[in-house]
Parts: sequence; structure tokens; C-alpha cells
Amino acid sequence: MGCVLGLGSVYVGTAGIPNSTKRRNTLDGIRRVAELGLNAMELEFVRGINISTEVASKARELSRELGVVLTAHAPYYINLLSDKADVRKASVERIVESAKVAYVAGAWSVVFHPGYYGKYSSDEAVRVVREAVKHVVGIVADMGIKIWVRPETMGGLAEVGSLDEVIAVVEGIDMALPAIDFAHLYARSLGRLNTVEGFREVLAEVERKLGSEAIKNSHIHLSGIVYGERGEKSHLNFDESSFNWEAAVEAMKEFNVEGVVISESPNLEEDALKIINAFRKQGRTS
Repeated sequence: MGCVLGLGSVYVGTAGIPNSTKRRNTLDGIRRVAELGLNAMELEFVRGINISTEVASKARELSRELGVVLTAHAPYYINLLSDKADVRKASVERIVESAKVAYVAGAWSVVFHPGYYGKYSSDEAVRVVREAVKHVVGIVADMGIKIWVRPETMGGLAEVGSLDEVIAVVEGIDMALPAIDFAHLYARSLGRLNTVEGFREVLAEVERKLGSEAIKNSHIHLSGIVYGERGEKSHLNFDESSFNWEAAVEAMKEFNVEGVVISESPNLEEDALKIINAFRKQGRTS
């Protein structure tokens, strides 16, 4: 892939501004992350890209000063497989715009949800999403922007986003890697994937198909979660869920994963602190 964007360690943080932040804005969120002893934060563009270029520039300066790695999550209303051409076009534009603003903020990685199968088989869906990702990466590269572009593993059975699918989407595309959400994979498997051995196999498959660079440039989400017969229903805190997050961390330690691990539990920083403490038991964080 020819990229040297590796972080060299594991950085752990929150999906958005920590709940305990007194003034709920991006810059105070970054400061609060550092105060808590965390070192990453995901900029949440999920309901729209709501950060100005000025704030993004300040976020870049502040995050570097405090040693906080930023990532970004593109809007939820992306569907690269829509029947409507204007929706597909707008979805590509939203990923590109997310990457642009995230890059100004100094973010390392931008994650997006690919969309829903609809009329497509899995193979057809992968082909469509893969072409869209190539298009996005090309546009972003032409702008001189270096940021990882990442389709996420998804928890709902109607959503494109199995491990095999996201690997197939990005394989061989420069600056594209998956975002691995272990809680989503647990929900998608209806609870079957929930052991160190299972999570180890996830990482082994990533390494087999995408190489060690993918392990050294990991973007991972963890949270509690509840599922039904169609997969994910909602996120929970770790203590309210049967998802074995500690086993996922153990597998990451075994593989010497480097990159960013983001807590998407509703309590955000509380579970992020559990994650970073679990890594620190083996000296695996920055």
C-alpha cells in the first residue's frame, strides 16, 4: 500500500466528546480525553459534518499538543447500494467531505457504514461498494489528502459488513482498510463469536488477506451490545452486555495490534478506561 501512517502503539478513546466534558464542544472534548488519561477521540459526524474548518484546524493543533489521536466517523445516512443514483452520489460526497474535514483536524482515519443489501447479493454488494471506495480514495488522493478510508464491519444482518465483505471491499486498494467492530461481529454472529479463539481468527484473517500492515494500522470499535434474530439491536455498556470485550482485547494483545481502539458504549469514557487499563497490563499502549 505504500503508506507510512502507522501510529506505533495502541491509542484508546471515545466515540465523540466524553460524557463528563463540561462544555460540549470538540476542543473541550479533546482536553477532557487527555485529562482522563485516554489518548484518542473519534469525531462524530454521524448526524452531519458539524465542525468548521477553523475548529478543525484548532483540533489538529490541540490534539497534537496533548498527544490525542483523532479519527472520524462519517454520517450514518450513507448508503452506497441505494436504488437511487442521487443517494449513491451523495453518499460518496459525504465520505469525501468527512475525509476532508477530518484531514484538516489531523485525523488518522475515517470510518463509514457501507449500506444495505437491498436487491444485491453479497458478491454484488461487495463489487458496488468496492468501486465506490476506489472512487472515494481517488478523489481524496487527488486532493493531496492522506487518511485511511474504512468500511466498518456491521452488526445488522441486512447491512453489508461481514468480515469477509469488508476485507474484499478494500483488498489491494491504497489507503483503504477495514474498521473492525468486534461488538458488531458478535451481534452479527448472533453471539457465536465471543471467545479469544474467535477474535484471534478475525485478526488472523485480516492479516492473511491484507498483510501485517493492516494489523499495525488497526481501527477497532468496542462496546457492549444486544442483538436479536436480525443481529444488532442497540449498544450497551460493557457491564450490561454478554459481549466478551476482554477476550477481544486479549486477542489484540496477542497480535500486537497497533492503531486506535474506540469505545462506543453509551458511557463512553468509562468503558474506554477499562479498555486502556486492560492494554496497560501488558504495556501495550502509548
